[in-house]
Amino acid sequence: MNLFPLLQARNAAGRPVRVALIGAGKFGSMFLAQVPHVPGLEVPVIVDLDPQRAKDACKTVGWDEDRIAATTFTSEGAKAIADNVDVVVEATGNPAVGIRHARAAIASGKHIVMVNVEADVLAGPLLADEARKAGVVYSLAYGDQPALTAEMVDWARATGFHVVAAGKGTKYLPAYHDVTPDGVWQHYGLTASEAQSAGMNPQMFNSFLDGTKSAIEMAAIANATGLDVPSQGLLFPPCGVDDLPQVMRPRERGGVLERSGVVEVVSSLERDGRPVFRDLRWGVYVVLEAPNDYAADCFKQYGLKTDASGRYAAMYKPYHLIGLELNISILSAALRKEATGQPQGFRGDVAAIAKRNLRAGEMLDGEGGYTVWGKLMPAQTSLELGALPIGLAHRVKLVRDVGHGAMVRWSDIEIDVGNETVKVRKQMEAMFAPSPSR
Repeated sequence: MNLFPLLQARNAAGRPVRVALIGAGKFGSMFLAQVPHVPGLEVPVIVDLDPQRAKDACKTVGWDEDRIAATTFTSEGAKAIADNVDVVVEATGNPAVGIRHARAAIASGKHIVMVNVEADVLAGPLLADEARKAGVVYSLAYGDQPALTAEMVDWARATGFHVVAAGKGTKYLPAYHDVTPDGVWQHYGLTASEAQSAGMNPQMFNSFLDGTKSAIEMAAIANATGLDVPSQGLLFPPCGVDDLPQVMRPRERGGVLERSGVVEVVSSLERDGRPVFRDLRWGVYVVLEAPNDYAADCFKQYGLKTDASGRYAAMYKPYHLIGLELNISILSAALRKEATGQPQGFRGDVAAIAKRNLRAGEMLDGEGGYTVWGKLMPAQTSLELGALPIGLAHRVKLVRDVGHGAMVRWSDIEIDVGNETVKVRKQMEAMFAPSPSR
């Protein structure tokens, strides 16, 4: 509330909120589309590996020639971070690059909005801690599902409800774990030409389909909210919005959850491929438990769908608008010094799992690729098993065979101990490793 009046006051004082955008892909372009319509918000510098592509993106989303001419387009992230900006938006999707940019922004006294959830899950607890110590904001990106879910969890807890489950919906079948970028569009519901015209990268969008992105986003939510991670990974139960209170409750109460207080993703497809009635493919949810009989009676009186006991109810948001909503994070950081979600600990991790039989000498190609997909697991389990994080499964060589469906471990790869991203990850593990007692 009140972000727009705060922005109006700052604009009237001649101090617009200035943003450096790093990464002008789909998410970045959606954000850029809104900028001309928000007085008091400026993007003086845009970073992309291909500056001309970024300039073309601005034209595509409706920027006029004067605005484009007044903007610096560069491939140098350091230049953007050093500019006279208040907030840095990291939207590259590359975890190593994202970590580097985030640390540079923090060191420069700039707030950082981390669209790059891959980087957040790999080292977010450390980055958020460094930002707090530096007096700047490290924030998840509003419009993306982790921040929206974290907001709903915060709302539920602040109003006195126990959070039973929280997460999002997606299109899922077990066979999707082995899908490669070659087959993504036929499952996703688009033609290759439609995807290309929309600027959609097949490997990135394959990570949405093969379960990796869901695992990454649920790890981010668990780390931001303190919710638990399912011990055996995500279940992806088929479930529509009306059935959330019935399905997403503990097993001893007739649901599918191993316990209360976990993250989980619901599928928009039944296991036989039929569509789920009133699915939540594009949305987020939280399942609540009434703390007393009076609150349970209020659920019924005000029309909430509940389970048979009347004690469990759900709230949900049917859609998320990705980069179109990003300004909420930017303005919250710049005007209120508040994050729209940030890691509070290390509770969830995402391990690399072989999509097929892999042989020693092969190179892994990371999230959404041809070799591995990402599975959610408790951080403690990941550390105990020596699981290779999906964020580090990019361009690394296997030193031994890994069977189809098996977890890739640190011991299975050729480790570059001098790699800066590896060092940051190991530092994060050392500082935030969960206690064995948990």
